[in-house]
Amino acid sequence: MAVIDGKKIAAEIRTELKAEVEELTGEGRAPGLSVIMVGQDSASRTYVNMKKKVAKNLGIKSDVYVMEEDIPEAELFDLIDNLNNDKTVDGILVQLPLPDHINPDQVIETVEPDKDVDGFHPLNSGRLFNGQKEGLRFEPCTPLGIMELIERHTEIDGARAVVVGRSNIVGKPVFKLLLDQNATVTICHSHTKDLEAETLKGDILVVAAGYPRLVNGDMVKEGATVIDVGVNRVNGELVGDVDFESAKKKAAYITPVPGGVGPMTITMLMKNTIKARRYHGA
Repeated sequence: MAVIDGKKIAAEIRTELKAEVEELTGEGRAPGLSVIMVGQDSASRTYVNMKKKVAKNLGIKSDVYVMEEDIPEAELFDLIDNLNNDKTVDGILVQLPLPDHINPDQVIETVEPDKDVDGFHPLNSGRLFNGQKEGLRFEPCTPLGIMELIERHTEIDGARAVVVGRSNIVGKPVFKLLLDQNATVTICHSHTKDLEAETLKGDILVVAAGYPRLVNGDMVKEGATVIDVGVNRVNGELVGDVDFESAKKKAAYITPVPGGVGPMTITMLMKNTIKARRYHGA
């Protein structure tokens, strides 16, 4: 068993990205990322601060807009429109969750698809699921990071992969990205009968269900690569959707929580921002 060090891999990729940013800056301007946060959710605030720190270290121009929780929806849309029209802004990210009075789907659709570095706009989702290769296409950051981790440790072509979780943010995009690399993919969810029977088939097992320690060692195929996407706080401790201690006895490779998928998500956000900068030009 080997633990997949997401921090180390993310650091290696960021070194490559920093060189790209220096090149683009020399050609005219640094990539620009704008992050919008509505309200003062502590987890969101921590995550946004981490994004800003990583962007600064890479040389990416990063602006954070913190809006009051009771901001009128129209005012938020006006800000997004202004950023859509700002040629120094390559990427726009609206931090989720949003307050109840704001429709997240409408917010996501307001962001221009060529600045949607989170990869959530319906046009980018459609391009992903239609397999469009030409033109610009952003994939969501966490699935991109997951694929990077898998590719570095496992042969995907011909493998049997099992994804637990069907969210638009992780489960469904990971399903399609694995399928695109010729894995045979099963997607499981809360209505799956006999989850263990399904997970035991997976040479690759991605767990993104949002339930702490849902998957234990008895549910892991011997020699599998296990990617734990869950982040849950249990009695003050951060734990994943996989019971790490029992699963590591069966897995060939496994990600820890924290320190596995998390660092990759922010790194892929920066990679998408650089991609957008190349698309927009100087």
